[in-house]
Amino acid sequence: QVFVVESGGGLVQPGGSLRLSCAPSGSIVTIYSMGWYRQAPGKQRELVAIITSNSRTNYDDSVKGRFTISRDNAKNTVYLQMNSLKPDDTAVYYCNVKGLYSGTYANFDSWGQGTQVTVSS
Repeated sequence: QVFVVESGGGLVQPGGSLRLSCAPSGSIVTIYSMGWYRQAPGKQRELVAIITSNSRTNYDDSVKGRFTISRDNAKNTVYLQMNSLKPDDTAVYYCNVKGLYSGTYANFDSWGQGTQVTVSS
């Protein structure tokens, strides 16, 4: 079983910055992709940014130029650097990790519990 733990959320003023971190734990053979999603009250969960095993990235248009996703392969950790934050970025941010589990050599698709990001003055 693979668990995903996020950290780094909090309250920040508009224009401020936060960095989220996420790391899976468990016996993992390889990670295919690591991504950040968010869900605001009354809205569906949406993709924010994703990074693949060969470091290809994709961003939602609303965060391009402000957010940067990166990964440390040695630590199996993904980061989301969020700059120029806006009130519309307020949401619960979830980390998703897809990969291959060594216990059964089966694919896994695991989610973290979420971390709250609030942008408000």
